[in-house]
Amino acid sequence: MSATTRPSAPTPTAPGGLPLIGHAHRLARDPLPFITSLRRYGSVVRIRIGPSPAYVVTDPALTRRVLVTEAAHFPKGGRIIDALRLFFGDGLATIADGEAHLRNRRLIQPMFNKSHIADRGDAMIRQVRAMVEAWPQGAPRDVYADMNATTLAAFLVALFGTDLPDRLESEFTSLMPEIMEGTIRQTILPSWITGLPLPANRAHAARVARLRALIDQAIDHHVHRAAHPGTDGTGAVPAQCPHAPAPPTRQAGLFAALLTAETPLSRRQLQDEVITLLTGAIETTGTTLAWALYEISRDPGTERILRDELALVCAGRPLRHEDLDRLVHARRVLQEAIRKYGPAWMVTRTASRDIELGGHRIPEGADVVWSPYLHQHDPEVFPAPDVFDPDRWAPDRSQATRGSFLAFGDGRRKCIGENFAWTELQIILATILQTWPRIGVTSAAPSAQAVVTVKPDKLMMTFSSEASG
Repeated sequence: MSATTRPSAPTPTAPGGLPLIGHAHRLARDPLPFITSLRRYGSVVRIRIGPSPAYVVTDPALTRRVLVTEAAHFPKGGRIIDALRLFFGDGLATIADGEAHLRNRRLIQPMFNKSHIADRGDAMIRQVRAMVEAWPQGAPRDVYADMNATTLAAFLVALFGTDLPDRLESEFTSLMPEIMEGTIRQTILPSWITGLPLPANRAHAARVARLRALIDQAIDHHVHRAAHPGTDGTGAVPAQCPHAPAPPTRQAGLFAALLTAETPLSRRQLQDEVITLLTGAIETTGTTLAWALYEISRDPGTERILRDELALVCAGRPLRHEDLDRLVHARRVLQEAIRKYGPAWMVTRTASRDIELGGHRIPEGADVVWSPYLHQHDPEVFPAPDVFDPDRWAPDRSQATRGSFLAFGDGRRKCIGENFAWTELQIILATILQTWPRIGVTSAAPSAQAVVTVKPDKLMMTFSSEASG
């Protein structure tokens, strides 16, 4: 039983709270040191965000209770989720627990099984290679922006297929960074500010409305192509010289599975799910890749192991999807980047009733906070947690980390796109290393900025065909 059956222990309150704002100044000024410092005060620690209390769970065993064994008493909710729901509707990441969530998850789950992803792997590789090969040699580039753009392009191919019109792909690409910036702003500002008719709020709402319109156009394009195969999307059959080589085969995207589901979603629900998938695919994956490239560039030994592994697996030919499972060290490097840098650092649930957690009473309606970043920097589980060490994930060591690597969540709300994320991460990292024999950082060492994800504040790198010595 999780209900209180004995006197609850007093829940420690984190020091440093201020009148009216509580610990909001710490969460804004130094969020990562603050959230990891809470471990020293106990397994459940009370903080205040403005006047409202929140309960931070620092013990991974108690986090598992929140996410898995007693998840029914800790439904998806809280400040961050509520802010996202205002703009992105009821997609899988934000929809409340219940029958609607279970129904939608069952509908979407087949999109992300390994066979569906494998069918689109080579199309993603071609898209990523075309983008990466177009980078000017030796020119300093904003790697965080590049990684977000590359992950978006790859995901659009996987989601909508290889026949998405160029104008739609271009507008998705230009619109999403602005939407992500606006979304981050909405989650960190007080709700009374985000509800005002300020220019920034109106602009964000207009961009989200435009994104929904683009999704509608992508859906209409798919429906028309399905009804009129062989046309250019307008109903006309493209002219072709009889001696020209056959065009590449058009491939349907993952989204086709939703459109042909036995119990179809409404247009609004389809929009919500696409927005959720797009935002989830870009920010977390792009952040991980940016940090991975940074760590590789400052560790010649790790870079050499990765390049040797690629040379052995690919034997001088371009990457193929079936190669990914053999890129063992690349997977470890990416997993260590996820561990060290989050990418998510604070996630909220809501207590559905008065409940006991680790001997502490959590009142009904309170925000319950868990932090993948905090758990993944626990020195008892990850010795020297600030050191980048891909060998933590070797089979003889990784068993000790079970229960503390929570980047994809756990339980019935675990990230549905985990398999896809690993595929996309490995494709992009391998393609960059295969395309560019030399990479290097040209900016100062980046600082970690905790907003929705833990991203680098500034990271400039160059890519060159000159092999490193």
